[in-house]
Amino acid sequence: MEYKRVTKDNIEKEHICCAISNNKDIQVSSKKEWLTERFDEGLVFLKSVERGKCFIEYIPAENAWVPIQAEGYMYIDCLWVSGAFKGHGYSNDLLNECISDSKASGKKGLCILSAAKKKPFLADPKYLKYKGFSVCDESENGIQLWYLPFEENADKPKFRECAKNPVIDEKGFVLYYTSQCPFNAKYVPIVSSTAKEKNVDFKAVHLSTKEEAQNAPTPVTTYALFYNGKYLTNEQMNDKKFLKLLSSLNIE
Repeated sequence: MEYKRVTKDNIEKEHICCAISNNKDIQVSSKKEWLTERFDEGLVFLKSVERGKCFIEYIPAENAWVPIQAEGYMYIDCLWVSGAFKGHGYSNDLLNECISDSKASGKKGLCILSAAKKKPFLADPKYLKYKGFSVCDESENGIQLWYLPFEENADKPKFRECAKNPVIDEKGFVLYYTSQCPFNAKYVPIVSSTAKEKNVDFKAVHLSTKEEAQNAPTPVTTYALFYNGKYLTNEQMNDKKFLKLLSSLNIE
């Protein structure tokens, strides 16, 4: 497999794997704008030259849009290989490139979000364990921070206190999200509109800066849905999924 690094110079003409369409698509344009603003902060987006979901995205942990303390580490935003690309060792290729790049940059190791059991849009814990990662911290809602240290006595990354217990004071549905995930640009407005049609209290909080994300009341900032103060899920919702959720909560 041949891989290509997306940069400021080629992002307009390259596909970005997680949202494969033209630049006029709101999902593509929002993700590319977010990426472009992060490149100067050390973000790397490495992808297959073939069209499809096969890429890794990582950034120095100090600049990551998550509430963690991991000075000197590299944080992996996303490692996604799916469809026809699965089963060929491409995940290993991408992770190995990240490891090599991080070591060359003098990093202490890697860190990434996961959970005890596989959750949508989070790294597979079985794969992480297989590659030598281990859990270094866990929030009260089961979201885990995993790490792969390059030095034997490296300090362990950890969640900031604001994310250790994901509970908020507001009633109704409150969604925290960023533009890191391209699907939000399309589906957050759809869910908001669906909630309005159902006369359900719904508030979307767009985390638009690194500082806002690093101080968010949730370990997952790409998408974190709360109801009556309680964290519910990090899985992106469309109208059908949201209606199903309302039904499960006995909300008509």
